Amino acid sequence: MKDFTQEFREHARSAGVDLLGIAPIDRFEGLAKEKHPCSIFPETRSVVVVGKRVTRGALRGIEEGTQFDLYQKFGRDYLNNRTLAMCTFRCAEFLEDRGWEAVPLQNLPPQVPPLGVPVRPGQAAPNVMLDFDDAAVRAGVGEIGLCGLLLTPQFGPRQRIQLVLTEAELEPDALLREPVCDRCIEQRRVCPLDAIDPANTSAFSICGKEMPVARIDDAKCRDCKNGAFPNPWHSSGKPDRMAALCTRSCIQHLEKTGRIRNTFRNPFRTRDPWAVVTVEKVIEEPLSDAD
Repeated sequence: MKDFTQEFREHARSAGVDLLGIAPIDRFEGLAKEKHPCSIFPETRSVVVVGKRVTRGALRGIEEGTQFDLYQKFGRDYLNNRTLAMCTFRCAEFLEDRGWEAVPLQNLPPQVPPLGVPVRPGQAAPNVMLDFDDAAVRAGVGEIGLCGLLLTPQFGPRQRIQLVLTEAELEPDALLREPVCDRCIEQRRVCPLDAIDPANTSAFSICGKEMPVARIDDAKCRDCKNGAFPNPWHSSGKPDRMAALCTRSCIQHLEKTGRIRNTFRNPFRTRDPWAVVTVEKVIEEPLSDAD
């Protein structure tokens, strides 16, 4: 399957894929059934991670504190639902055109109907939710950084990923060995809400790859007004921190220290970032009528 895998990789690149990783199904051994790819597609032999970058410019409006909507469109919604979705579909289409069933998966929890609610009387309730970042580590795409986000050697935290489960036994990628994250304390220094505690870490191990992850108070992150957004699919889910001050500072640090490959002519940050410490600002004086 080596030649076929190379042909598949070339097709993915031509489809606009920025990141591609392949994990054999045995790397998922030991996962609970509700987190295992074979619970969705029992014949899975390979898990393909398909990634598309979040352009640095999509974060510019939030970095400057001037325009938040462009990130939500081009860094999240359009990217997930259109651009990346078409890349994922074209990868699945390639495999199925050659006789291998392929299941495209988008990271959009929760399912509809909600988890635990049967589709119809007597039918088992859907309860399978794969961890996409976990799959990306198993496919050699990246690692989980101290910040709790997927980091890749190409873009740091700037990517969205989707999956393709297939019965084709594709040639796998090796696990990422050279670390992207240098476990700096940048997140603690820049988080105005003290939501990240890099001194208090949990051991995160995937396929023998050890990754310490800082304690993160998701409740504080949900209230963050510094570029974090509520989970777009369910209120109790982890907030979207891609454009938050902590992640933007991580981007600045990784670029400055030469730890990622996607580089630019000018630095990401050229002035002190803005920060909102309190959730609400009380206006004590009444507003005067405009002339």
